Amino acid sequence: MKRQLFAALALAGALAATTASAEITVGVSLGTTGPGSSLGIPYKNAFQLLPKTLGGEPVRYVILDDESKPDNAAKNARKFVTEDKVDAIMGSNGVPSAVAMTAVAAESKTPMIALTPVPPLAPDRLHWTFVVPQTTELMMSAVVEHMKAHGVKTVGYIGFSDTWGDLVYNAITALAPSGGYKVVTNERYGRADTSVTGQVLKVMAANPDAVIVGGSGSPGATPHIALAERGYKGQIYHNHGTVNLPFIQTGKKAVEGAIAPTGALIVAEELPDNFPTKKVSLDFVKRYEAAFGPGSRNAFAGYSFDGVQLLEAAVPVALKKAKPGTPEFRAALRDALENVRNVVGTHGVYNMSPSNHNGLDERARVLVRVENGAWRLLK
Repeated sequence: MKRQLFAALALAGALAATTASAEITVGVSLGTTGPGSSLGIPYKNAFQLLPKTLGGEPVRYVILDDESKPDNAAKNARKFVTEDKVDAIMGSNGVPSAVAMTAVAAESKTPMIALTPVPPLAPDRLHWTFVVPQTTELMMSAVVEHMKAHGVKTVGYIGFSDTWGDLVYNAITALAPSGGYKVVTNERYGRADTSVTGQVLKVMAANPDAVIVGGSGSPGATPHIALAERGYKGQIYHNHGTVNLPFIQTGKKAVEGAIAPTGALIVAEELPDNFPTKKVSLDFVKRYEAAFGPGSRNAFAGYSFDGVQLLEAAVPVALKKAKPGTPEFRAALRDALENVRNVVGTHGVYNMSPSNHNGLDERARVLVRVENGAWRLLK
């Protein structure tokens, strides 16, 4: 009898050990050095505040620096799937880098949480990729509404000479008919460029009512500074890739009055009490600033948090079908992500579907303005 009891206990212990070892592995590639580092570092910081479990199972995050280079992001993604045997990949903080990772996700049939907006993807890539940040058109439509209300008829554009610059430009040109304005310039600059004098002179020569900058982070301030130095008096708008403290620290007084769309966590205290993300945003901001200092809040750390929230909602569903570390689990996780509903993050409420791998709506955006060296809710 005792032998049977010991055998049963041993079997139970073995099963428990097997269950406990069902660790979920997530590979994260971020540009924590290079021109995108002012975004990549906050993305990385957020992982220090996250639980050590997903769906009740232990989770391990493998976080690598891609130096803000698309080739490195693709190499990191390939390492995740071939060496680390991850169940999901996340990244990066630059559009070109994220796009490079989507190819690896599709090829390896690994679900990917994109931490930056991406351009329209081929069906095979879209099948495996889920995008956390708000779409560029959704965010820039808030800017367009503000321009229309203030009688803007001509817009000068200057943006990055890469995919992010294309995304912002394509969004504002697509929205131009409904906004009642004409885009009169399409100037570009590199993320690492320290001078945009030639491009800004062309924008000034067109004499637009307003200027939209398609940059992000610290480099997003470069055209704004140049426009201010040359006495441009019209409104200068930015995009949601610009809303962080390094942008203000780089631009200083030159960027006072800049307007941009962003997720509501940046101004969580100023939101109405019934705003759907206020509670989650306030909690995240409190913990983030306790860890990284007053005023350190930013939209980008929130994207990391929201991406993990999506996984938290999907993992329990996938676990009912397969064990982590298997192709079956990765497929089940992809299917579960595609069907998450009413996941409240710091940026918005996510409702995914087969035709919508972003799942955000107008509740995921507000307009903010730089006032006295801080981003404040534009009322």
